[in-house]
Amino acid sequence: MIDVSIIIVSYNARVDLERCLESLRASPPSASHEIIVVDNQSSDGSVEAAAKWPRVRVIETGANIGFARATNVGIRASGGANLLLLNSDTVVPPGAIDRLLAELARDPDVAVVGPRLIDAAGRAELSYGRMIGPFNELRQKMRSRRPALVERLTRRRHSPDWVSGACLLVRRVDADSVGLLDERFFMYTEDVDFCAAIRRRGRRIVFTPDVEVVHLRGRSVAAVPAATAAAYRRSQIAFYEKHRPGWAPLLKLYLKLRGQG
Repeated sequence: MIDVSIIIVSYNARVDLERCLESLRASPPSASHEIIVVDNQSSDGSVEAAAKWPRVRVIETGANIGFARATNVGIRASGGANLLLLNSDTVVPPGAIDRLLAELARDPDVAVVGPRLIDAAGRAELSYGRMIGPFNELRQKMRSRRPALVERLTRRRHSPDWVSGACLLVRRVDADSVGLLDERFFMYTEDVDFCAAIRRRGRRIVFTPDVEVVHLRGRSVAAVPAATAAAYRRSQIAFYEKHRPGWAPLLKLYLKLRGQG
């Protein structure tokens, strides 16, 4: 069995996808690996571009089936002992994947590891947090708006409730144990839900500042902001219905009053 399967979901982000694949080609991990691109019916030539890269397997879903479902397609087609969920809008520096694997290997109780995510200018992203709830969401947003605070918070190794699915390393056995990602989440919050399911089995999530990955924050998302916002709201409601059912009616009312329901 190979060490790690790298799963990249693509949707109309050819430039970002090519940049991501180039970073993996230029400095591949020393660990045995495979790269699987799952394309959600892109119309910008992403499939043709990805197919030109050596050692990249492309799976076409034939429709825009969402991030969670497409990720599961890639996982089921893969053979690695570990799974790296990687956004197409990331750039992976030399050695980053090997260091993530080493981080995972150092503690058998750890199921998931997430790196420190930074933008092209080196500014950190708050890529971990507490379990989603009305107060924790507000807390996360307020913290994210303070760059100096984010810089300080992302310099500490610890065990949060979740780490970002933009770059998330998980043991296959742990992913399988929770039935992979919940496909009711078309886009957004699937990573938080996935980590919650793993934690319920007594397993740990780790955020490490010792590994950095560049996250360029999605051109496919920026191209359709209204659709992206709507997808977020649907996933947010689905998340509250699953994990915070007492708050779900209030969330729906709040969104309706704001014209977002």
